[in-house]
Amino acid sequence: MICVDLARVGVAQPDKVLFSGLDVTISTGDRVAVVGVNGSGKTTLLRIITAALEPDEGDVRFGRGVRIASLEQDPVLPPGTVREFLGDSWEVAAVATRLGVQPLFDRSTSELSGGQAKRVALAKVLADDEHGDHDLVVLDEPTNHLDLEAIEWLESRLISMKSALVLVTHDRHALDRLTTDVGPSKVVELDGGRTFLHQAAAGTSAYASYLDGRAVRIEHEAKEESTRKILARKELAWLRRGAPARSTKPKARLRTAGEIVSGGPAPVGVRGNDLELGSGTARLGNQVVELEGVAQRFSLARSAAGDPAGDDGGSDPDFSDPDFGDLDSGRASELTVFEDVDLLIEPGARLAVVGPNGSGKSTLLDIIAGRAEPAAGTVRRGKTVVVGFADQHSSGLDPNAIVRKLVAGPHREPDFQDRALLERFWFDSTAQYAPVRMLSGGERRRLQLVMVLATQPNLLILDEPTNDLDLDTLRSLEAFLDDWPGALVVASHDRAFLDRVADHVLAIDQGGSIRRVPGGVAGWLAERSATSTSTPAPKSAGKSTNKVRKSSTGPSAYTIGRQLRETEQSMVKAQKQVDALTEKLTHVSDHQQLADLGADLARSQTNLDEHEARWLELSELAES
Repeated sequence: MICVDLARVGVAQPDKVLFSGLDVTISTGDRVAVVGVNGSGKTTLLRIITAALEPDEGDVRFGRGVRIASLEQDPVLPPGTVREFLGDSWEVAAVATRLGVQPLFDRSTSELSGGQAKRVALAKVLADDEHGDHDLVVLDEPTNHLDLEAIEWLESRLISMKSALVLVTHDRHALDRLTTDVGPSKVVELDGGRTFLHQAAAGTSAYASYLDGRAVRIEHEAKEESTRKILARKELAWLRRGAPARSTKPKARLRTAGEIVSGGPAPVGVRGNDLELGSGTARLGNQVVELEGVAQRFSLARSAAGDPAGDDGGSDPDFSDPDFGDLDSGRASELTVFEDVDLLIEPGARLAVVGPNGSGKSTLLDIIAGRAEPAAGTVRRGKTVVVGFADQHSSGLDPNAIVRKLVAGPHREPDFQDRALLERFWFDSTAQYAPVRMLSGGERRRLQLVMVLATQPNLLILDEPTNDLDLDTLRSLEAFLDDWPGALVVASHDRAFLDRVADHVLAIDQGGSIRRVPGGVAGWLAERSATSTSTPAPKSAGKSTNKVRKSSTGPSAYTIGRQLRETEQSMVKAQKQVDALTEKLTHVSDHQQLADLGADLARSQTNLDEHEARWLELSELAES
């Protein structure tokens, strides 16, 4: 059954075309992912598919009697309680348990935070789909505000759906899994007003096809631009030599050819340049942060008074979270989030903090950053530490402030340098003159990074940094953190991001224990999956089973992780050098040049072999 058919669909804003000429048909069983940078029109396209918005051009045809359910990026729930909205069926109970919304059943929808409302709305869509009520399900960022375990369950649930699925998500694991071997899968790419459709071959990932197709297109466009410049140079030289250059028409051609040569391709906006996040880093001494015997507790009076600390999917503490149980029953007057935590953060550390929603991740980050004091224990910070903290709510940004004035500060007017800085961070003229409240979620997150990195921190603390960021910004942030010399502590539910930037994983378990987990994020998920199928561990706030301290007999896990990452980067550079020299050898016939290149290649190969041997040695140390 055809659910929706889009033919030559396009949408434009006053200052730009979002997309045009889009042709795509969505049928039962299809899996369609929509990708593009922030502001490219992804949410707009989803609203067209759900008939909530009409396009400026083109035709949208819906199948006869097609039933469509959607999850908006910021859903608004009807008045009443969560129970009244969701219902009391077993399907609701099963889904609500998985998504952690069952303890919210008796709460009014008007009292929910944004993250809680999103999870409740998602539970409604999935529970209704159990009855086959939908032919097409459209989800906008469904993994936001879910913990890692819930995301894995959601992926399996979406794979098993019989209805068609259209989604927008920044979670690359989900994109790859949901577009691999699951019905006819495709990726709709929105890029600078253009649209591209990437279809998965049998047994392959449509997301991988998108990555390959985009890479080939960019390479082709670069070659075309190079050819265009060569032709423009030839014409420019001819025009300058000839007498006709004095006439009006050739002068215009002269000017055009000169602009092509000097100015490059036609304007592609601020996204035409790489995202430049670096703004310097203050010198960091030998001591960063050390926690000894740290505990955090909260009075439950706040919960009883109807004033929980809030949760947008991971903000801590959340007294309504299932990990805390029924805390309004009056059985206890105080909640222990965690206790007896010993943690040493060394220079160059790459630390990921993982755990279910409400387990205390944000609370731990606040203590490390000095934004909150622990209930017990000692926190020591090095004298040279400069903390940069990006929380998950962008709470440090004044919603009424104009972006360019916010960057310039309160004591001067914005100038050309501020404009150049914002363009480096992909803010065009429209965004620079907009108030913060008018920015998209991804733009606010990017602006927050600008403000944090401008302080030149050497300890960077990120709480759910990937929420609302598009894939290009995510890749740029990861590349920046690869070479960033400071220490990093990050809490995130994005598996691809944590795999890339973190050497060391700290897991906060139910009951408040904090321990090191072997095998990184994948190891922690496998361990939790195995635990969930066996007898649950008792909820005790006992001492940490794996305190992260510097080893007295050898390098610490942090040091090994840092050396491993540096060696991997050296291996990549050495491999590129070997590949370049090998390519040169295929185009050289002179015997002396062949001899010289051969010697260079031998040295480069030896260098690569040494890095590989070092990498194997460090890998064994990391696993021991």
